[in-house]
Amino acid sequence: MDYRTRWPASRLLMAAVAILIIVCASAIGGVAVALMGLKDARGVLLDQVGPARRAVQEVDGALVDQESSVRGFALTAKEEFLDGYRAGQKIEADALAEARKLITQVRPDLVARVDAIGRLTANWRAEYAERIVAQIRAADTPQVDVAGTERGKEVFDNLRGTVAALEAELAGDAAKARVDLDAVADQVLFLVIGLGVLLVVIITAVAVVLYRILIRPLSVLADQVRQVSSGDFEHVVETGGPRETVMLGEDVDAMRTRILNDVEDLRRSNSELEQFAYVASHDLQEPLRKVASFCQLLERRYSGELDERGEQYLRFAVDGAKRMQVLINDLLAFSRVGRLTREHTLVDLNETLAQVLDSYSEAIERTGATIESPELPTVRGEASLLGGVFGNLISNALKFHGEDPPVVRISVDRTDDHWTFTVSDNGIGIDAEYAERIFVIFQRLHHKDDYPGTGIGLAMCRKIIEYHGGTIWLDTGEGAGTTFKFTLPAVVEDTEVTE
Repeated sequence: MDYRTRWPASRLLMAAVAILIIVCASAIGGVAVALMGLKDARGVLLDQVGPARRAVQEVDGALVDQESSVRGFALTAKEEFLDGYRAGQKIEADALAEARKLITQVRPDLVARVDAIGRLTANWRAEYAERIVAQIRAADTPQVDVAGTERGKEVFDNLRGTVAALEAELAGDAAKARVDLDAVADQVLFLVIGLGVLLVVIITAVAVVLYRILIRPLSVLADQVRQVSSGDFEHVVETGGPRETVMLGEDVDAMRTRILNDVEDLRRSNSELEQFAYVASHDLQEPLRKVASFCQLLERRYSGELDERGEQYLRFAVDGAKRMQVLINDLLAFSRVGRLTREHTLVDLNETLAQVLDSYSEAIERTGATIESPELPTVRGEASLLGGVFGNLISNALKFHGEDPPVVRISVDRTDDHWTFTVSDNGIGIDAEYAERIFVIFQRLHHKDDYPGTGIGLAMCRKIIEYHGGTIWLDTGEGAGTTFKFTLPAVVEDTEVTE
């Protein structure tokens, strides 16, 4: 599929976020509506029906207080009983006004009952209460009007029945409002729980979608990139997912193709270099051998006939030809490091060092050198190349020694997953300013007449160590003499033994 037909990751992310916002907004809107209903139901119960019912109950209580005060005054003719009667009237009037206002809001059909209670209350006071008070005050001694009392009781009972009926009606409304409030509260609870579950589902779904459209394609691409970076340049990088991931995969594959082409070019260049090395090792050395041979023949044939300068010229020619042969051989060996790859095997460095010391036994005996070495580990690599590293470092120590006999000390330490080797001597040493220059090919710090050599040895050591996955450097903080350090990876067997 063409990457241009795919959605970019930004659009996919925006779509997922938009869906999440829409769903959450809808759910939150539903909860908000339910909460408004809960507020309304609560207002009906607590702010309208409940207070109206309490106002009617206060009217009933005020009527009872008035009736009790009038009966007490009728029996005792004491004016203090009328205080409760007058207070009851005020409470009754306030309660009726409050009840009328609240009932008008919640139950307009019951306002007529409130007005009826007002009329019945006025009739009871006019026909009974006020008449009884006037009679008692006018008489010398308290006398009870039985007929009036019975009539007043009838009116009062009718009045209280009306109040009770209204209170019962409001009690039913309160019960219904409480049921509605509970229902709305349950609805809100269910909506909140549903919203929580919905959010969990949406977040999970978004996470799964993001994993499928973003994370998994990136993981697949990362695995393929690692496979290519490990050296498998033939592996074609293919991936899915959003547009950016597909474009990145195509860019990586294009880079892989370029690297593959460069590798092919490098192989052709190496092949040409091998041909050049063959020419250098055979065709170029053949004229040098002839020059050296004929110069030696001239020296033997005309020995005694040439003057001292002529013989010196012949020796210069022979020496130059031989040094040119050594230089070509060293350059050929340097070019072959890492190019003619052989299988890496386990190398016992104790055996390698023993072979090196055996090959330098004549120089060691001639200089009176002492070689100190501990038990060395086994590493993975090419034994001949690693032997060349020890050979070059020991050869330099024997070559650049001071007045005292050379002493070469070899040590090794384990550092994480590498071995660190140290080769130090008591020779003339190297200034710190030349710490990098000495590893450059053909770089010499001394004249060839003072110390023989081609200046390739340390450059060869660096190339061999880096080919084996390590590093080599000059340690300038060890005092007198020269100290080289280099690292080599520890093999798996060494790791297991250490653990």
